[in-house]
Amino acid sequence: MARRYVCDLREQEPVAEVFRVTGKQLRPNRNGNLYLQMELSDRTGSIQTRMWNATEDVYRTFENGDYVRVEGTTQLFQGALQLIATHVMPLEPAEVNEEEFLALTPADIDRLRTRLVAMLRGLGDPELVTLAECFLMDEPFMEKFTRAPAGIKLHHAYQGGLLEHVVNLMDVALRVAPCYPQIDGNLLAMGAFLHDMAKVDELVYDHDMAYSDEGQLIGHLVMAVGMLEEKLREAEKLSGEPIGKEKVLRLKHMIVSHHGQYEYGSPKLPMTLEALALYYLDNLDAKIFSFHQQLRDDPNVDSPWTLYNQNMGRKLFKGYESGEP
Repeated sequence: MARRYVCDLREQEPVAEVFRVTGKQLRPNRNGNLYLQMELSDRTGSIQTRMWNATEDVYRTFENGDYVRVEGTTQLFQGALQLIATHVMPLEPAEVNEEEFLALTPADIDRLRTRLVAMLRGLGDPELVTLAECFLMDEPFMEKFTRAPAGIKLHHAYQGGLLEHVVNLMDVALRVAPCYPQIDGNLLAMGAFLHDMAKVDELVYDHDMAYSDEGQLIGHLVMAVGMLEEKLREAEKLSGEPIGKEKVLRLKHMIVSHHGQYEYGSPKLPMTLEALALYYLDNLDAKIFSFHQQLRDDPNVDSPWTLYNQNMGRKLFKGYESGEP
C-alpha cells in the first residue's frame, strides 16, 4: 500500500502510518490524567497528535527524532487537523525508508549547491568573489550549510532548508537589483548568502532539531559576524589585500539588521539600501513559503477557502479547481 503523507490526511480518517517524532510532552488533563502530546512529521509536513490515558512508560519508549508507527484517527480541533493516537510503536531507522522523511532529496541538495556556487562565483565584485571562495573552500562549513534547516518551526524547517532558502533569496536578489540601479546587487546577493549562515551552529539537526547552547545564548546574528570576520582574514591572506572597510561594515550591517525590527531580534534597524532590500526579500521568501504551506496542508478540501488560521489571523483563498465559482 502506498504511503499516506501528512499532506494527504483528511478529517475523520483512520491512520496507520510511520512518522518521525519532532516534539513530545506528557501532560495532565483537567482531571489529572496524563496524555501524550506529540508533533509527528514526514517530508510533507507535521501533525499535532494526542494519545489519551498515556503513561510515563509509553513516554519513555522513544525520543524526539525517533521513528514511530502510529495508529489512530484524525479529527479537526480549533480549525486544525490533529491525530488521536491509540497505539504508538517505536521503530529502528533500518525499518524505515528515510527518504520519506526528507523534504529535499540528495539530488535536490546537489542541484541547489551547484546553483549557489555559480551565483557566488558569478558576482561582479572581485573582493566579494574572493570572500565567497573562502567559504566554498571550507568543506566542513559547506557540509553543514547544505544540511542545516533554516529554522525549527517557521519556514524551511527541514534538513537542507537553509540552503534552499538562501539560494531562493540570492536568486531573487540578483533579479531585483537591476530594477533599482541605486542598489549594489553584488553586495545584496552576498548579504543574502551571509545573513543566516550561523544557523549551521545555532541549530542542532543530526537527530532532532533544536537550538544549540551557543544558539540560545548568543544567536545567529551575532555568531555570523564572528564567522564573517574569520573569513575576512582568510580572504586577505588569499588576495594579499584587505577588503575595503566600508564594504565590510555594510556586510556586517546587513547581517545584524536583517530581522528588520527590534522586537524581532535585530540589534539595529536597516540603515542602508541593501540592508532594507535584504530584510524585505528575506521576509518575502519566508512568508510565501508559510503561505503556500497553509494552502497545501489545509484539511478543508471541499471549499475554495482554508479554515481560519490563527497565526495569520485570516482565512486563505485557495481558488476553485475548475477555475470558476
